[in-house]
Amino acid sequence: MSDSDVRNIIIIGSGPAGLTACIYAARANLKPLCLEGFNAGGLIPGGQLMFTSDVENYPGFPEKVTGQELMTRFREQAVHQGTDIITADVTKVDLSAYPFKVWEDDKLHLAKTVVIATGARANYLGLPSEDALKNKGVSACAVCDGALFRNKDVAVVGGGDTAMEEAAYLSGLCSSVTLIHRRDEFRASKAMVARVVANKKINILYSSAVDEVLGVEEDSVTGLRVKDLKSGEKRDLPVAAMFVAIGHTPMTELFVGQLDVHPNGYIKTEPGSTRTSVPGVFAAGDVQDWTYRQAVTAAGSGCMAALDAERWLAAQGGH
Repeated sequence: MSDSDVRNIIIIGSGPAGLTACIYAARANLKPLCLEGFNAGGLIPGGQLMFTSDVENYPGFPEKVTGQELMTRFREQAVHQGTDIITADVTKVDLSAYPFKVWEDDKLHLAKTVVIATGARANYLGLPSEDALKNKGVSACAVCDGALFRNKDVAVVGGGDTAMEEAAYLSGLCSSVTLIHRRDEFRASKAMVARVVANKKINILYSSAVDEVLGVEEDSVTGLRVKDLKSGEKRDLPVAAMFVAIGHTPMTELFVGQLDVHPNGYIKTEPGSTRTSVPGVFAAGDVQDWTYRQAVTAAGSGCMAALDAERWLAAQGGH
């Protein structure tokens, strides 16, 4: 094995975090390789934004931009700066020895540093009608899509802190918010629950579940069929959108047992950095952030990861 066989940096993932890391790494002359993915975990190259129709909160796009167009621009910029991109899923990694080993199928790549930007996928209810209306009134991000339903009636599904936050946020934009929860009590913190219960714009349906999302024929959400889990009775709730807030699943399967992770599965990074528990391995974007989960914060952490990697390489004697 010669030094020329070892990449300075391999970036796994091609959402805002991964491609921003590519841009900064390329500009630092690290000659990055990006394994952008193919269909791992239901995500495709470009990440969650590829399933988003209109993005109105990314700086620099006052007239809004589609998620697909935004990520195409990210990718084109990364390639223009000098990133090599392979469209394939990473199937295995070995971070226990140096250089690090990354496989896509049977092909082995070696790296001095690795940036993990595999993201997280939103959890949904699993209803066919829900799937048919994703990005047509069904969303997993109130901050991303709430403004599209300003002064309309909407619903939030969930019972944890995220659901409370989504409902409270939407109450500042929408005419009314109906919070639908499967149990008699919320799992969220008492302070969060108290705030939501006191909010006159939020109506709570306990012991209830969404049985069907209405509006498939109209190609946009027109309401929800809600089932009372105690009586079995169903009723239709007219809303313009359903926000699902039942958590996200970080795409960390490849790294469990090799990197320290939080109890919720997200990769641990040192505060104020993207450094993981393995020196030379960095994590950026939603794979290590369950608090903000925005394209702009993911991009920012991708920048941080590339800078952290470049500085780590310099400290090891350059590249």
